[in-house]
Amino acid sequence: MPDPFIEIADISKQYPGVMALDGVSLSVSAGEVLGLVGENGAGKSTLMKILGGVVEPSSGSLTIGGTQSSRLTVTGSMAAGIAFVHQELNLFDNLTAAANIFIGREPRKGGPLQLVDERRLSAMALPLLEQLGAKFSPDTLVGSLSLAEMQLVEIAKSLSRKARLIIMDEPTSSLTATETERLLGVIQSLKAGGVGVIFISHRLLEVERCADRVVVLRDGKRVAELRRGEINPDKMIRLMIGRDLKTLYRPPKAEPGVTVLELDKLRTAHWPSQAVDLSVRTGEIVGLAGLVGSGRTELACTIFGIDPPKGGTIRVNGMPVRIRSPKDAIARGIYLIPEDRKRSGLILDFSIRDNITLASLMAYARGGLTQTGAEDKVAQAQRLRLDIRAPGVAIRVASLSGGNQQKVVLGKWLSMAPKLLIFDEPTRGIDIGAKNEIYQLMRDLADQGAGILMISSDMEEIIGVSDRVAVMHEGRIAGFLERKELSEPAIMSLAVGRQ
Repeated sequence: MPDPFIEIADISKQYPGVMALDGVSLSVSAGEVLGLVGENGAGKSTLMKILGGVVEPSSGSLTIGGTQSSRLTVTGSMAAGIAFVHQELNLFDNLTAAANIFIGREPRKGGPLQLVDERRLSAMALPLLEQLGAKFSPDTLVGSLSLAEMQLVEIAKSLSRKARLIIMDEPTSSLTATETERLLGVIQSLKAGGVGVIFISHRLLEVERCADRVVVLRDGKRVAELRRGEINPDKMIRLMIGRDLKTLYRPPKAEPGVTVLELDKLRTAHWPSQAVDLSVRTGEIVGLAGLVGSGRTELACTIFGIDPPKGGTIRVNGMPVRIRSPKDAIARGIYLIPEDRKRSGLILDFSIRDNITLASLMAYARGGLTQTGAEDKVAQAQRLRLDIRAPGVAIRVASLSGGNQQKVVLGKWLSMAPKLLIFDEPTRGIDIGAKNEIYQLMRDLADQGAGILMISSDMEEIIGVSDRVAVMHEGRIAGFLERKELSEPAIMSLAVGRQ
C-alpha cells in the first residue's frame, strides 16, 4: 500500500453537550477505496465537514501529502485536491454539462466583452467525460440528463480540479441497478487512475463490492477497521449497531388471515395493456419486486387513487370499490408511504404534529376551528409509539433525520386505523438502525391485523422482510414466490422476464 494521501489522527469534535467525534483516526491512499459506514449520528457527516473545511475540529490533526495541520479551510481543502459528490447534487439544470464542470473557471475569448469560449469549453470537458465512460455530449443540458449521468458531471467537475480524493456520500441511493453498476465501474476507473475514494453508503453489499478497507463509526468513535477479506454486510451491521443481523428480520406470529386487498385484472395508466392479479391478506407482508420501470410504483399509485385505473376491479375486504382519488383510498383504510417522503409524504416546514394530523384534520375540528389540544394528544401518542427522536411534536419535520421523517409519515396513517399500508421503498436513504425500527414496526402492524404491500429495490430487504413476493416485469406480475422459495436468482429471473 502506498503512503497515505491523507491521514486523520485523533480527531475530536465537541458541541455543547454532544461529543460528535471522539478520537477518530483513519487514512486514505492514492488509488484506494475506503468504505465509511455507521448509523446516522455516528459521526460520518461531521468528519466529512472537517475534511471539507466547513467545521473546525476541537482537537487532533490532519496530514495531507506529508503536510500536517490542525484544521482545513474550504479553500484549503479544495486546493489540497479533496472533492465531494453529495447525495443532493450541486448542478445547474439550465447549463450544459461542460458549463457545470468548469463553472466559474470558463475559458474566455479575447476582446473587451470577455465572452465564454463555448467551443474550447466543450473541448476541455470532453476528455473528462470520456474518461468516465459518459455517453452524452459536453453540450447536453444537465436538466435533460438522468441522475446517474448528473453524477458523472459532478465527478468530472472534481477531476477538472485535479482531485486526488473524492468523497461520495450515498451516491447510489436513487440509482437503478444498471446505473449503480456503471457508477461502481467508474469508481474502479478512478482507483486505477490513482484517485482515492471515500465511499459512504447504507447499501452494504455495494460497500463490500468496491471497498479495499472499511472503517466503522459508532457514537462518534471508530469501532473497527475491516480489511478486504473481512468485509461483509453481516459483520458491518454487527459493528454498526452492536447486535446481529438476525435481529433485523422477524417472522410473523401467525398464519395470514382474510384477504384485505384483491386486484382482479387491474390495468394501470402506464401499462394499460397489462392486467394485474394480486392479493394481500391481513397479517402478511407481501413484497413487490422488479426492476425500476417495471410498474411497481405505478401500481401503488393506482391502488391509492393518484392515477385512475384503466380497467379491472379493486376489492377491499371482499367488496368491489371505486378508488378515483387518494380521498377514496383513505376512506377505505388504504394508505401510501411514498418513495419520496420529502416531496410526497411530508410538508417539511410543518411541525411533527401538523404532519401527523393533516390527513385527518376534520377529526380535530369543532365549529370550524381546529382543536390543537386534541392534535397534540394524538401526535404525542404517535411520537412515543414510534420513538420519533425529537424533544416535542412542535419541532419542524425538516430538522429530523431520514428515519425519523419516515416515522412521521407512518404516524400520520397509524392514527387512522389502517387496513392496508403500501410502503414504497420504505428504507431508502435510512441508516441500518432506523431500518431495523421500520422493519419491526411493519411486522408489528402485520401482527396486529393490517395487510402490508412493500415495494423495494433492496434485495436483502425483499428477501428478509417479505412473507411472500410478487415480481413485476413490464407492467405485469411475472410470478409469485413463497418465503421458502426466495432467493436473489429466483427474483431476478422473474424480474427480467425469464420463467
